Amino acid sequence: MAIIKKVLTTILLVSSCFGLKAQDTSAVTIWMEAMLEAIRNEEGRPTIHARNLFHASVVLYDAWAVYDDKAETYLLGKTVHGVHSPYEKPMLLNGLDLDSARNITMNYAIYRFLWNRFNQYSSKNRTILQLDDLFEELGFDRNFRSVDYSSGSPAALGNYIAQCMIDYSVQDGSNEDDQHQVLHYMPVNRSIKPHKPGTNGIKDPNRWQPISVREYIDKRGFEPDLLEWNVNVLTLKEDIFLSPEWGAVHPFSLRKEEATINEREGFDYIVYNDPGAPPYIDLTTDSLDSGSEQYKWGFLLVALWSSHHDPADSVMIDISPGAIGPVGKLPTEYADYPELFDLVNGGIKTVGHKLNPYTNKPYKPNLVPRGDYSRVIAEYWVDGVNTYTPPGHWVKLLHDVSYHPTCAKKWRGEGDKLTQLEWDVKAHLTMTGALHDAAISSWGAKGWYDYVRPISAIRLMAEKGQCSDTTLSNYHPAGLPIVEGKLEVVAEGDPLAVDKEENVGKMKMLSWRGPDFVQDQLKDKAGVGWILVENWWPYQRYSFVTPPFAGYTSGHSTFSIAAADVLGSITGDLFFPEGLAEFTAKKDEFLIFEDGPSQEITLQWATYREAAEETCLSRIWGGIHPPADDIQGRIAGEKVAKSAVDFAERYFEGWVE
Repeated sequence: MAIIKKVLTTILLVSSCFGLKAQDTSAVTIWMEAMLEAIRNEEGRPTIHARNLFHASVVLYDAWAVYDDKAETYLLGKTVHGVHSPYEKPMLLNGLDLDSARNITMNYAIYRFLWNRFNQYSSKNRTILQLDDLFEELGFDRNFRSVDYSSGSPAALGNYIAQCMIDYSVQDGSNEDDQHQVLHYMPVNRSIKPHKPGTNGIKDPNRWQPISVREYIDKRGFEPDLLEWNVNVLTLKEDIFLSPEWGAVHPFSLRKEEATINEREGFDYIVYNDPGAPPYIDLTTDSLDSGSEQYKWGFLLVALWSSHHDPADSVMIDISPGAIGPVGKLPTEYADYPELFDLVNGGIKTVGHKLNPYTNKPYKPNLVPRGDYSRVIAEYWVDGVNTYTPPGHWVKLLHDVSYHPTCAKKWRGEGDKLTQLEWDVKAHLTMTGALHDAAISSWGAKGWYDYVRPISAIRLMAEKGQCSDTTLSNYHPAGLPIVEGKLEVVAEGDPLAVDKEENVGKMKMLSWRGPDFVQDQLKDKAGVGWILVENWWPYQRYSFVTPPFAGYTSGHSTFSIAAADVLGSITGDLFFPEGLAEFTAKKDEFLIFEDGPSQEITLQWATYREAAEETCLSRIWGGIHPPADDIQGRIAGEKVAKSAVDFAERYFEGWVE
């Protein structure tokens, strides 16, 4: 029973936010936790794993709903996006009680589906063995493969439900048969080589630039059993855009008639919740328009925030819910962004909660060095290599909430209490449906708008020069502003000028110095210091740099706001259980690609939205997104959540057209 014990331990005892107690665990949670572990063994592809999580939830939901007198199945017996999954109900239980038959069907359905899906991936040799072991430890025969459910066999019905999803999957627009390879998209810019100065001659400053990184020795994860780091020599190749055509994937609740269809080079890019174009910079004129100024402001903010990663700068901030509250209504115009974001000091202007609504007491202050906070949240929310990925992170939070002793398990906080199983199947279908739609919405925009990342935009502006002093030879309206103590021009005698003064006149900035200053990830930290802006690096590891796809809109923002709003909707409570969730980052242990934090840091959130909003800010502090990517992702996430909850409830109530 080793696999079951491991899964149950993960669910009930090792929670990132709550101290959970052992209790009954549904088949849904057992298998979804096993799936999260499988995702950790795979490449960090958020679009693909959002789809995987959704498809798994559909399989579990249909295997539950087929036995329910009220609920409608999603795929089984329906025609979804033109794909028909035939089904004739025998409803013969063969002497089994309904709960036992349903349990058999659910376990066979999810096992067969996960086996098929993860057998396609590079991690299959490890993952498939774990799935086999779990299935057998639960008492089922993995050699029973019949899909003939006409005799009433619950196991055959489970196999058939899995096969329906397998058949649907190859027709859902994701190009599964070809491992989701890109079909049409081609980048317009040649690769940036971040280990070399500048942009490598970027052609279009408004479009995405692939990343090309040289060989790197990467300590990719600590092996606690061996008490040593897993060291790999990576030969890193040029990035290929992940899922630029993902807008064409069949969604859960999004309506194609409400999408925008844009044609480029003979291919239709579908954009749901179309945010419109991001701010573009025009380099063909000496007088910059408002869009160019907004472009510069957004990427300038990312550059300035990169100077915050120094815990020794004596800047302390209160990160308790008493100081940081919900953002509220989001700005719809780029011109209004400066009213929301603090350009110099970092963060967003909010008002904290006066009281914890559960204890009726004030939240205690939580003062920490800003330089530790900015680094910890950038690492905690990155959800990259060897993690659950961003959508999986929120599924894990769903488990934490669902198994908390105070979770009422009343849909939208009203009516009768649901069983753990009914709650889990409904909550997972709704949550993963929203996450799947969030991926389609965000990546639809990414593929069409193909927007530039900060590493390219910031270095580009540095190449142009400075825009503050027209009397200097390096003046250019598209350059960076001179900000004393933050952004300046390299003068003669400057340590950055080099022996022959070859860097005189270039732009320098106070910033996190980059991974080249970290030789030993267990002991060294890059620190903040003056660097040439042409060498600016996001707060990321050498082997990652920036995600392999365009920036606009932010996937993290869309995923997180959608998931947070779903949690608030289905529980009927915007607050975490007991009004507080926490995660503690241990001193000198938590950060992966440099030493830190300098002291123990406890992240705290009162509401689901505040956790999501911290995720959004983490991507700006991490050097991955400007505010334009973030805010438009948040707006899309709000729409996705509402659509997913309303759509899911149609199935639960049994009135699907």
